[in-house]
Amino acid sequence: MNYRVILYSLGIWPVFVVAAIANGVTRDYFYKPIVGDLASHQISTVIFICIILIITYLFLGRLKASYRNIDLIAIGIIWMIITIIFEFSFGHYVAGHSWDKLIADYNVFKGRIWSLVLLTTLTAPYITGRFILRIRSNHDMK
Repeated sequence: MNYRVILYSLGIWPVFVVAAIANGVTRDYFYKPIVGDLASHQISTVIFICIILIITYLFLGRLKASYRNIDLIAIGIIWMIITIIFEFSFGHYVAGHSWDKLIADYNVFKGRIWSLVLLTTLTAPYITGRFILRIRSNHDMK
């Protein structure tokens, strides 16, 4: 495992926090008053999934160190765990949300699709990393 790549990925994770907060502020102040709570939650979830994929692609695409599948899987696991810890600790202790409200965002049967953000956070390094490696190998063959 390339621990250097893992350490670099820890430095990228705070970018997700800034992006998530900006996405949440945009949701709450701009389109939530127009479309309501559930639709704004779903819209901001899809937007944040796209942001995660873009940030991950830019990070791995510019990374000078080599990485393997195991590194990409480890990055995804680490990012997901940190995200869950942050989501619940910040959401409860800083934003003042109840535990019930935080857990409710994971109830897909009520249209709450936040769990897709965690799935994306887990899989984005592997998916984008494999994509980048495929592009690089196709480019090297020419």
